[in-house]
Amino acid sequence: FISQKEPLILRRDQAYIGVLIDDLATKGTNEPYRMMTSRAEHRLTLRQDNADLRLTEIGREIGLVSDSRYSRFQEKLTELESIKNSLSERYKLADVSHIYEKRGETIPKTAVVSAKEMLKRNYITAEDLQQVSPTFASFKLSNIKLVETELKYDGYMQKQKRAIKESLRLESLPLSPDLDYTKIKGLRIEAAQKLQKVKPLTLAQAERISGVNPADITVLLLHFRKTNKLG
Repeated sequence: FISQKEPLILRRDQAYIGVLIDDLATKGTNEPYRMMTSRAEHRLTLRQDNADLRLTEIGREIGLVSDSRYSRFQEKLTELESIKNSLSERYKLADVSHIYEKRGETIPKTAVVSAKEMLKRNYITAEDLQQVSPTFASFKLSNIKLVETELKYDGYMQKQKRAIKESLRLESLPLSPDLDYTKIKGLRIEAAQKLQKVKPLTLAQAERISGVNPADITVLLLHFRKTNKLG
Protein backbone atom coordinates (compact mmCIF):
# COMPACT_ATOMS: atom_id res chain seq x y z
CA PHE A 1 0.00 0.00 0.00
CA ILE A 2 1.02 3.65 -0.48
CA SER A 3 3.21 4.92 2.40
CA GLN A 4 3.16 1.37 3.83
CA LYS A 5 -0.19 2.09 5.51
CA GLU A 6 -3.45 0.20 5.66
CA PRO A 7 -6.08 1.34 3.11
CA LEU A 8 -8.58 3.97 4.25
CA ILE A 9 -12.05 2.43 4.44
CA LEU A 10 -14.88 4.80 5.34
CA ARG A 11 -17.88 3.08 6.91
CA ARG A 12 -21.51 3.63 5.93
CA ASP A 13 -22.08 5.67 9.09
CA GLN A 14 -19.06 7.90 8.42
CA ALA A 15 -19.53 9.24 4.89
CA TYR A 16 -21.74 9.04 1.81
CA ILE A 17 -18.79 7.79 -0.22
CA GLY A 18 -18.65 4.91 2.25
CA VAL A 19 -22.27 4.11 1.36
CA LEU A 20 -21.53 4.41 -2.36
CA ILE A 21 -18.50 2.11 -2.33
CA ASP A 22 -20.18 -0.44 -0.07
CA ASP A 23 -23.30 -0.52 -2.28
CA LEU A 24 -21.26 -1.06 -5.43
CA ALA A 25 -19.14 -3.73 -3.75
CA THR A 26 -21.97 -5.70 -2.14
CA LYS A 27 -24.98 -5.09 -4.39
CA GLY A 28 -23.47 -4.21 -7.74
CA THR A 29 -25.45 -2.28 -10.37
CA ASN A 30 -26.76 -2.79 -13.88
CA GLU A 31 -27.32 0.91 -14.50
CA PRO A 32 -25.71 4.25 -13.56
CA TYR A 33 -25.51 4.53 -9.77
CA ARG A 34 -27.00 7.67 -8.23
CA MET A 35 -25.93 8.59 -4.72
CA MET A 36 -29.12 9.67 -2.95
CA THR A 37 -29.63 10.25 0.77
CA SER A 38 -32.35 7.58 0.76
CA ARG A 39 -29.64 4.97 0.15
CA ALA A 40 -28.00 5.77 3.50
CA GLU A 41 -29.64 4.10 6.49
CA HIS A 42 -27.65 6.36 8.83
CA ARG A 43 -28.45 9.63 7.05
CA LEU A 44 -29.37 11.44 10.29
CA THR A 45 -25.70 11.29 11.23
CA LEU A 46 -24.46 12.06 7.69
CA ARG A 47 -25.38 15.74 7.73
CA GLN A 48 -23.49 18.59 6.09
CA ASP A 49 -23.25 20.46 9.41
CA ASN A 50 -21.28 17.67 11.09
CA ALA A 51 -19.02 16.58 8.21
CA ASP A 52 -15.97 18.03 9.96
CA LEU A 53 -16.85 16.23 13.20
CA ARG A 54 -17.04 12.93 11.30
CA LEU A 55 -14.00 13.24 9.09
CA THR A 56 -11.40 15.73 10.40
CA GLU A 57 -9.77 13.27 12.80
CA ILE A 58 -9.55 10.69 10.01
CA GLY A 59 -8.05 13.28 7.67
CA ARG A 60 -5.55 14.28 10.34
CA GLU A 61 -4.41 10.68 10.81
CA ILE A 62 -3.62 10.26 7.11
CA GLY A 63 -1.94 13.66 6.77
CA LEU A 64 -4.60 15.62 4.89
CA VAL A 65 -5.43 18.17 7.61
CA SER A 66 -2.99 21.02 8.22
CA ASP A 67 -2.02 22.26 11.69
CA SER A 68 -3.98 25.51 11.25
CA ARG A 69 -7.12 23.70 10.12
CA TYR A 70 -6.83 21.19 12.94
CA SER A 71 -6.40 24.04 15.42
CA ARG A 72 -9.66 25.60 14.19
CA PHE A 73 -11.34 22.23 14.52
CA GLN A 74 -10.17 21.93 18.14
CA GLU A 75 -11.54 25.42 18.84
CA LYS A 76 -14.90 24.36 17.43
CA LEU A 77 -14.97 21.26 19.64
CA THR A 78 -14.22 23.42 22.67
CA GLU A 79 -17.04 25.83 21.83
CA LEU A 80 -19.50 23.00 21.20
CA GLU A 81 -18.71 21.65 24.64
CA SER A 82 -19.26 25.12 26.14
CA ILE A 83 -22.62 25.39 24.36
CA LYS A 84 -23.73 22.03 25.72
CA ASN A 85 -22.66 23.04 29.23
CA SER A 86 -24.62 26.29 28.87
CA LEU A 87 -27.88 24.49 28.03
CA SER A 88 -28.63 24.38 31.76
CA GLU A 89 -28.80 28.20 31.82
CA ARG A 90 -32.22 29.26 33.12
CA TYR A 91 -34.41 32.26 32.35
CA LYS A 92 -37.43 33.84 33.97
CA LEU A 93 -40.52 32.99 31.95
CA ALA A 94 -41.45 36.68 31.84
CA ASP A 95 -38.21 37.39 29.94
CA VAL A 96 -38.72 34.73 27.26
CA SER A 97 -42.51 34.31 26.96
CA HIS A 98 -42.53 36.61 23.91
CA ILE A 99 -40.36 34.05 22.08
CA TYR A 100 -42.94 31.33 22.70
CA GLU A 101 -45.74 33.62 21.55
CA LYS A 102 -43.87 34.69 18.41
CA ARG A 103 -43.19 31.07 17.43
CA GLY A 104 -46.69 29.83 18.26
CA GLU A 105 -45.41 27.54 21.00
CA THR A 106 -47.36 26.69 24.14
CA ILE A 107 -46.08 28.82 27.02
CA PRO A 108 -44.72 26.70 29.91
CA LYS A 109 -46.48 26.88 33.25
CA THR A 110 -43.23 26.99 35.19
CA ALA A 111 -41.65 30.19 36.52
CA VAL A 112 -38.34 29.51 34.80
CA VAL A 113 -37.20 27.59 31.71
CA SER A 114 -33.79 26.33 30.63
CA ALA A 115 -32.03 26.93 27.33
CA LYS A 116 -32.28 23.20 26.64
CA GLU A 117 -36.05 23.21 27.16
CA MET A 118 -36.40 26.13 24.78
CA LEU A 119 -34.24 24.65 22.01
CA LYS A 120 -36.05 21.32 22.14
CA ARG A 121 -39.26 23.06 21.07
CA ASN A 122 -40.05 22.58 17.37
CA TYR A 123 -40.19 26.24 16.37
CA ILE A 124 -37.82 27.96 18.79
CA THR A 125 -34.44 28.50 17.14
CA ALA A 126 -30.80 29.21 17.93
CA GLU A 127 -31.39 32.81 16.80
CA ASP A 128 -34.17 33.17 19.40
CA LEU A 129 -31.84 31.97 22.12
CA GLN A 130 -29.16 34.48 21.10
CA GLN A 131 -31.72 37.29 21.48
CA VAL A 132 -32.42 36.53 25.14
CA SER A 133 -29.03 35.24 26.32
CA PRO A 134 -25.70 37.12 26.28
CA THR A 135 -24.01 33.75 26.85
CA PHE A 136 -25.39 32.24 23.65
CA ALA A 137 -24.91 35.52 21.77
CA SER A 138 -21.17 35.04 22.32
CA PHE A 139 -21.18 31.68 20.53
CA LYS A 140 -21.06 31.11 16.76
CA LEU A 141 -24.57 30.71 15.41
CA SER A 142 -23.57 27.71 13.27
CA ASN A 143 -22.32 25.87 16.34
CA ILE A 144 -25.51 26.55 18.29
CA LYS A 145 -27.52 25.32 15.29
CA LEU A 146 -25.58 22.06 15.31
CA VAL A 147 -26.43 21.49 18.97
CA GLU A 148 -30.02 22.54 18.26
CA THR A 149 -30.34 19.86 15.57
CA GLU A 150 -29.01 17.20 17.92
CA LEU A 151 -31.51 18.25 20.59
CA LYS A 152 -34.55 18.38 18.34
CA TYR A 153 -33.85 14.97 16.80
CA ASP A 154 -32.34 13.36 19.90
CA GLY A 155 -34.85 10.49 20.08
CA TYR A 156 -34.29 9.48 16.47
CA MET A 157 -30.53 9.91 16.72
CA GLN A 158 -30.27 7.73 19.83
CA LYS A 159 -32.15 5.00 17.96
CA GLN A 160 -29.75 5.37 15.04
CA LYS A 161 -26.72 5.21 17.34
CA ARG A 162 -27.98 1.86 18.65
CA ALA A 163 -28.35 0.62 15.07
CA ILE A 164 -24.80 1.78 14.26
CA LYS A 165 -23.48 0.00 17.36
CA GLU A 166 -25.08 -3.26 16.23
CA SER A 167 -23.74 -2.76 12.71
CA LEU A 168 -20.22 -2.23 14.08
CA ARG A 169 -20.57 -5.42 16.10
CA LEU A 170 -21.30 -7.38 12.92
CA GLU A 171 -18.54 -5.45 11.13
CA SER A 172 -16.06 -6.83 13.64
CA LEU A 173 -16.93 -10.42 12.71
CA PRO A 174 -14.81 -11.34 9.66
CA LEU A 175 -15.70 -13.86 6.97
CA SER A 176 -12.97 -15.70 5.11
CA PRO A 177 -12.75 -14.87 1.39
CA ASP A 178 -12.18 -18.61 0.86
CA LEU A 179 -15.41 -19.62 2.62
CA ASP A 180 -17.60 -21.97 0.54
CA TYR A 181 -21.15 -20.83 1.31
CA THR A 182 -22.71 -23.73 -0.60
CA LYS A 183 -21.43 -26.07 2.12
CA ILE A 184 -22.88 -24.17 5.09
CA LYS A 185 -25.77 -26.20 6.51
CA GLY A 186 -29.06 -24.31 6.86
CA LEU A 187 -28.19 -21.53 4.42
CA ARG A 188 -30.77 -21.00 1.66
CA ILE A 189 -29.63 -21.76 -1.89
CA GLU A 190 -30.35 -18.20 -3.10
CA ALA A 191 -28.39 -16.67 -0.22
CA ALA A 192 -25.50 -19.09 -0.70
CA GLN A 193 -25.29 -18.19 -4.39
CA LYS A 194 -25.33 -14.44 -3.69
CA LEU A 195 -22.73 -14.77 -0.94
CA GLN A 196 -20.56 -16.99 -3.11
CA LYS A 197 -20.61 -14.34 -5.83
CA VAL A 198 -19.91 -11.29 -3.64
CA LYS A 199 -17.59 -12.91 -1.07
CA PRO A 200 -18.28 -10.42 1.77
CA LEU A 201 -15.46 -9.74 4.20
CA THR A 202 -17.66 -9.25 7.29
CA LEU A 203 -21.08 -10.29 8.58
CA ALA A 204 -22.23 -6.68 8.31
CA GLN A 205 -21.35 -6.64 4.62
CA ALA A 206 -23.14 -9.96 4.11
CA GLU A 207 -26.25 -8.51 5.77
CA ARG A 208 -26.46 -5.78 3.13
CA ILE A 209 -26.39 -8.12 0.12
CA SER A 210 -29.66 -8.23 -1.80
CA GLY A 211 -31.27 -11.65 -1.39
CA VAL A 212 -29.73 -12.32 2.03
CA ASN A 213 -32.28 -12.17 4.86
CA PRO A 214 -31.98 -12.04 8.69
CA ALA A 215 -32.38 -15.84 8.95
CA ASP A 216 -29.37 -16.28 6.65
CA ILE A 217 -27.32 -13.92 8.83
CA THR A 218 -28.26 -15.99 11.89
CA VAL A 219 -26.96 -19.11 10.12
CA LEU A 220 -23.72 -17.30 9.26
CA LEU A 221 -23.38 -16.04 12.84
CA LEU A 222 -23.76 -19.59 14.18
CA HIS A 223 -21.21 -20.81 11.65
CA PHE A 224 -18.82 -18.03 12.69
CA ARG A 225 -19.15 -18.91 16.36
CA LYS A 226 -18.69 -22.60 15.66
CA THR A 227 -15.59 -22.19 13.49
CA ASN A 228 -14.08 -19.65 15.91
CA LYS A 229 -15.20 -21.63 18.97
CA LEU A 230 -17.13 -18.72 20.47
CA GLY A 231 -20.05 -19.02 22.88
